[in-house]
Amino acid sequence: MHAMVLGAQRTPLRAAEIADPEPGAGQILLRVRACGVCRTDLHIVDGDLAQPKLPLVPGHQIVGEVVDGGERFESGARVGVPWLGWSCGECRFCLAGQENLCDLARFTGYDLDGGYAELAVADERFCFSIPADYPDEQAAPLLCAGLIGYRSLRLAGDAERIGLYGFGASAHIVCQVAVAQGRRVFAGTRAGDAETQEFARSLGATWAGDALAGPPEELDAVIVFAPAGELVPAALRQISKGGSVICAGIHMSDIPTFPYEWLWGERVIRSIANLTRADGEEFLAHARTNPVRIEVETFPLDAANVALARLRGGTLRGAAVLLCDATGER
Repeated sequence: MHAMVLGAQRTPLRAAEIADPEPGAGQILLRVRACGVCRTDLHIVDGDLAQPKLPLVPGHQIVGEVVDGGERFESGARVGVPWLGWSCGECRFCLAGQENLCDLARFTGYDLDGGYAELAVADERFCFSIPADYPDEQAAPLLCAGLIGYRSLRLAGDAERIGLYGFGASAHIVCQVAVAQGRRVFAGTRAGDAETQEFARSLGATWAGDALAGPPEELDAVIVFAPAGELVPAALRQISKGGSVICAGIHMSDIPTFPYEWLWGERVIRSIANLTRADGEEFLAHARTNPVRIEVETFPLDAANVALARLRGGTLRGAAVLLCDATGER
């Protein structure tokens, strides 16, 4: 099969013909139809996340068609493969419904080969049925950008005034969910990024502006999607007493020191780690009944390095998705 392969971190992916994967017990073989390009993929390629499987086929927002294997899905079914690819099911975290914290967990496109390829295998227990109303390229970002955003929003509690700092793939999805729930959204971007700010307002944001400067009123919670540690103390200054700052990324630059008084007043800083299957089922059920507009720029499989460079440079609007199948169209 044709794939984009990471041979060493901090080097570009290379196009390669590699052996077709074969499903083992409990696994399904998928013909990959689309795969989202996530900032986590960028962190893996750029060396921010250490010790990935190498060589590696990245990609963990996979929409594919079942070709063979497993018992849960019929042949031809369209399914999604997320970041969490396996957990032990026996540790204290798994038994408490926190499989996202399993110390032995294995992740798609990091420990396991992912979806920057024509074919992929996945544990059928960790796959999701894809809502029929979403085309492949629209469905792929739901599997991480949507899921992590949704988990972050849920852990923000009943915050009515909510900031979304770093208005990319995740934020543009969760903005619509939050607005549908009756919340007011305040979108924080880089200073002067008028295009992204207008995009946020078009999706229902009450305010959009410079995240470091902050909005014109206090917020109840801020979700920080951008991997910029300096946004955390900025957000602390902007939330009311009892509010939360939620760090939604898997990697972030160091958080600068800040006075304790900014945290005092029962303010909270917390992180979001991965996702659970329950998160996925809940969010995709929501997406079926409350469709969201997914802004997507598509790339052929062989242009994966171009998509990653666009993400690295902050020039993408919404989400990037690779389109690939096993018919030779790349």
